[in-house]
Amino acid sequence: MALPTKNSVPDALGAALGTDRVRAAAETDSVGGAAPSWVATVDGTEQVSAAMRVAAEHELRVVATGSGSKLDWGAPPREVDLLVDLSAADGIVEHAAGDLVVHAKAGTSLRRVQEQVAQSGQQLSIEHPLPNATLGGIVATGAAGPSRHLHGTVRDLLIGITVVRPDGVVTRAGGKVVKNVAGYDLGKLYSGSYGTLGVITETIFRLHPLAAERRWISVDADEPAMLDAVLRAFKRTQAMPTAVELDRTLDGRTTVCAQLEGRADATHERALTLSELVGGETGTNVDVHDDPPAWWGHYPHGTGDDIGLRLTVRPASIPGVISRASEAAQRSGVKLSLRGAAGVGVLDGGIPAGTDPDAVAELVSALRTVTAAPGENTVIVRAPRAVTATVDPWGPVPSGVLTLLKNTKAQFDPEHRLAPGRFVGGI
Repeated sequence: MALPTKNSVPDALGAALGTDRVRAAAETDSVGGAAPSWVATVDGTEQVSAAMRVAAEHELRVVATGSGSKLDWGAPPREVDLLVDLSAADGIVEHAAGDLVVHAKAGTSLRRVQEQVAQSGQQLSIEHPLPNATLGGIVATGAAGPSRHLHGTVRDLLIGITVVRPDGVVTRAGGKVVKNVAGYDLGKLYSGSYGTLGVITETIFRLHPLAAERRWISVDADEPAMLDAVLRAFKRTQAMPTAVELDRTLDGRTTVCAQLEGRADATHERALTLSELVGGETGTNVDVHDDPPAWWGHYPHGTGDDIGLRLTVRPASIPGVISRASEAAQRSGVKLSLRGAAGVGVLDGGIPAGTDPDAVAELVSALRTVTAAPGENTVIVRAPRAVTATVDPWGPVPSGVLTLLKNTKAQFDPEHRLAPGRFVGGI
């Protein structure tokens, strides 16, 4: 029996999925500069399984995509043969409003889920900045928004997941019960794995009640001492902000904003009380707003060739980190803006497109020195290939951790065919 060849891939995919779901890849399908040969459009778990069996038979390297909003995140894959497009895997399988749970296919947009569950007065507590982001991509990249302050990140909200292995076998973990404790919680392992362990096809999330009212309290805190005082005040308060975000612009202006939410007849009063408390402790004016600031919930970097960074730091270190990061940016001649979750210590950095890659590399190296404490790091979220060729997007990883990651990859994808090179340490 003749072994399959690459020439037989289109026919094999067409037989498995239907010829109308397979096409030759175009230049616009490239992933970080790596050009696939074919694109297979799939509408659910069974078709992903069929596509992955063909990929296994032909030893194809595979990258999965949904809306493509974060396809340029992480390191560029070394090579790609097949792009598995899950944008047609779109739909809410079940919304169990009484159990505060939603089950949806991976290609479903977050916006569609929010619209559906809002009809029952509920929300999926992920405020993703990219409106067309799909659930599979959000899980694969571990993305999160301001609500992580109270409700946690994607891995905390994900209670069930369906994933197709590189050999086409369908696996499921978790379920529709919030307190399901049977088996390993593999959803947490797949969260933030950048598609290197399996192709996510379905997700189950826990929901929260939709707030009847929200208020935002903003404070200007340009100087490190003021920033430290404001963050301490928000941390000590018993008003329980659901998010504490900050925005530092290119000209050094820094704003801290806290979000309160709750009952319609009580939230505004809580906000006024908190504003008086913070104003008294910091000696400055504190404003209460009916709407969030324009920058709320948005990344400081855009699409195209903008460069995105992420700094994970201890919340108590934020004033010092911002000060030292700004000094490093000035020395490197790089325009750096910062924005993110001050309450939990996750800051996104934005650098304009066209910045010299060597200058970006110098800045990233300096930032990794600033964020060198245990549990801290600086990574490049997205950047043109000229930058990722100059500096490792993920940075150094302790040898023990890297060994664990490589062993995990070897268990889930022994042939290293899923998004090879996209994750930490070239995994």
